[in-house]
Amino acid sequence: MNDTPLDFGDPADLDDLRRRFRAWLAEHPLPERGADEPLPTFLHRWHRQLHSGGWVGLDVPQVYGGQGLSTLHQVAISDELGAGAAPGIPRIGYLAHALMEFASEEQRQRWLPRMLAGEDVWCQGFSEPGAGSDLAGMSTTATREGDHYIVNGQKLWTSYAQYSGLCLLLARTDRSAPAHTSISAFALPLDRAGVTVRPLRAANGDDEFCELFLDDVRIEESERIGAEGNGWPLAMTTVSYERNALDTGHISKYGLLVERLRRAARDRRDELPDGLRSEIGRCFVDYEVLVAHAARRTAERLAGRTAGPESSYDKLLMTRTEQRLYETALRVFPEELFGDGGNGAEGGELFGEYLYSRAASVYGGTSQIQRNIIAKQVLGLPSAR
Repeated sequence: MNDTPLDFGDPADLDDLRRRFRAWLAEHPLPERGADEPLPTFLHRWHRQLHSGGWVGLDVPQVYGGQGLSTLHQVAISDELGAGAAPGIPRIGYLAHALMEFASEEQRQRWLPRMLAGEDVWCQGFSEPGAGSDLAGMSTTATREGDHYIVNGQKLWTSYAQYSGLCLLLARTDRSAPAHTSISAFALPLDRAGVTVRPLRAANGDDEFCELFLDDVRIEESERIGAEGNGWPLAMTTVSYERNALDTGHISKYGLLVERLRRAARDRRDELPDGLRSEIGRCFVDYEVLVAHAARRTAERLAGRTAGPESSYDKLLMTRTEQRLYETALRVFPEELFGDGGNGAEGGELFGEYLYSRAASVYGGTSQIQRNIIAKQVLGLPSAR
């Protein structure tokens, strides 16, 4: 824990940014999603539209295609998108931050501008069938042969790999060394020979998650990110940013539903049972606690501190907030159990979001993994014998 003050910079600067963004949104409204258009394709069009206005990568240096502003500016844009019921900011911040910290200068200049512009779509190949989100247990190997590596293994829960061109891949380059010094990171082009992507249909009808099969895949040494065996700190940096509700845009999404529930509790006071109104209150408290933690993380970044194991608190809070929110919302709006969620699943859009929320305790590292990280790395507790 730390005593970093919650310093949010210059409000006048942020107010001006928000005004300019609202004006841009008025002239460039959210495009309509085609009847049969896959969600990732629609979100990619939205990504490109935001980038055309200069609203992607606000906290990335200009030399890498960003705007050279601060995390607070990026958060302000996320807030504005949430207030307008638009999709959140493109979910690339955690990958961009990992590349900025660990990639070579040549790699940053090669990959970051194209990532921010949406010209290259990236996914993340971390979790595996035999190890889940316990990265120390991964078995995918990258065996060095001269100036390249041969990769074999399987990844799981790789989001939207079928729509991606590059994968931030972790693999063991030394089978005899401990995990913290034996894992290396690579940028793998997914059109490389030996790569097979198989989407998985989830309960909500979406095919976000994929399996990734790697059979004798050649990766060049120039595609390795950082030094050989230095993939562990890159992985920890990536998941730390991934677990922060600010970087994923979840806070705006939750805020809209909290406000909808608050209005229902007020307008339907005589209709809703006391127990359900109390549950709405708990949703409000969960959300406010999550917002407060996100504010702390923002202040820490503004002070120059990188994301660390404390982000596991945020991931647990985000999971609790999301799952309670959608459970409660379905009780308050039971009519939304029915209808067409727009992705081929039975049930309304809210029901689809409820089903997706069940995965929150798994994706980005399971809740059990988060508690282990907090116990060992934050609280300094000993490992179980």
